[in-house]
Amino acid sequence: MATGSRYFVPFRRRREGKTDYYQRTRLVVSDVPRMVVRKTNRHIIVQLVTAEMDGDRTLVAANSAELEKYGYKGSTSSTPAAYLTGMLFAVKAKKASQDSAILDIGLNRATPGARIFAALKGAVEAGLAIPHGEEILPSDERAKGAHIAAYNKNAGDIVKNVEQVADAIKKEMA
Repeated sequence: MATGSRYFVPFRRRREGKTDYYQRTRLVVSDVPRMVVRKTNRHIIVQLVTAEMDGDRTLVAANSAELEKYGYKGSTSSTPAAYLTGMLFAVKAKKASQDSAILDIGLNRATPGARIFAALKGAVEAGLAIPHGEEILPSDERAKGAHIAAYNKNAGDIVKNVEQVADAIKKEMA
């Protein structure tokens, strides 16, 4: 291990690979609520978070496990689940009188068409104002699960199911 008076030990969360403090500082200083998208092996989690002096405060949260209430039958960690979770999140945020945010993807790689951007697409389509570029979002077919139906015959008619769930979520907005 390095020693000496000039050696600097990085913060614990940086050492563990959990936090990019440079990016976090830029997001927190902007004073705009953050749309935090996190993916696990089984779920997609979307939260609206504000930074305060005593710590971050979560205003609104949506989890892909909640999609079963709306009749969703697919995997809760897939691209269509991320799209629908983003849409559900935006509906909840609008009800909490929040109309804009900035995207916080954490340490996830910014790959065009990724699940985190499917959640962004769902939130934008539900009416949340989030700055983004159109080229990073997944295509409509991918967001609705046509790529899953093409290779998995057991998936049933996932495209139709996603559209029904999206309509059910949009009805809640009214």
